[in-house]
Amino acid sequence: MTQHRSTVDFWFDPLCPWAWLTSRWMLEVEKVREVELQFHVMSLNILNEGRDLSEDYQAMMRESVAAVRVAMKVELERDQSDLRALYTALGNQIHHRKAEPGRAMLEAALSEAGLPVEFASAADSTEYDDALAKSHHQGMDPIGDDVGTPAVHIDGVAFFGPVLSRVPTGEQAGSVFDGARQLAAWPYFHELKRTRTEGPQLDSVPGAASAT
Repeated sequence: MTQHRSTVDFWFDPLCPWAWLTSRWMLEVEKVREVELQFHVMSLNILNEGRDLSEDYQAMMRESVAAVRVAMKVELERDQSDLRALYTALGNQIHHRKAEPGRAMLEAALSEAGLPVEFASAADSTEYDDALAKSHHQGMDPIGDDVGTPAVHIDGVAFFGPVLSRVPTGEQAGSVFDGARQLAAWPYFHELKRTRTEGPQLDSVPGAASAT
């Protein structure tokens, strides 16, 4: 069967473990399917503005802005390979090493990604906030209301999801993607959902960096 070459745009906030797992799945898909994959930055803080959330959750959202701002700087000033490297490093720090948020964590991620540690200063700057809001809305607005992350656009069709609790690899990753792509191609498909039976299984991430 002739493979269809798909374009996939993926939006992430480094804090979201569900987006992290979906992003690792898409990297597996790249190995077995013809896809043009682009990463973009969104913000859980912007997404949750005006929602009735606990004070603890609101504080966590505000805290997430620092890493998002640094990622936005890299997306604007470097290239896709650097953005991917930073997202991977941030994911390792946040989800696998359980690093405390703050300047030291950001600098460690930047160093791991081979980027200047001085980029961490973007965390305290509003310089990239307009670009961040624009990127966020480009990713989220086409999906609609009352949605979250992960946010994926397949051949221009925007989805909330797929939400995966474990990362498929190899041909299984490709098979899961084939299903998502075929649903995206049907213009009258809107929703497919069931109750989650487990949380994000971070140990399913291929090559995940363990705590040190």
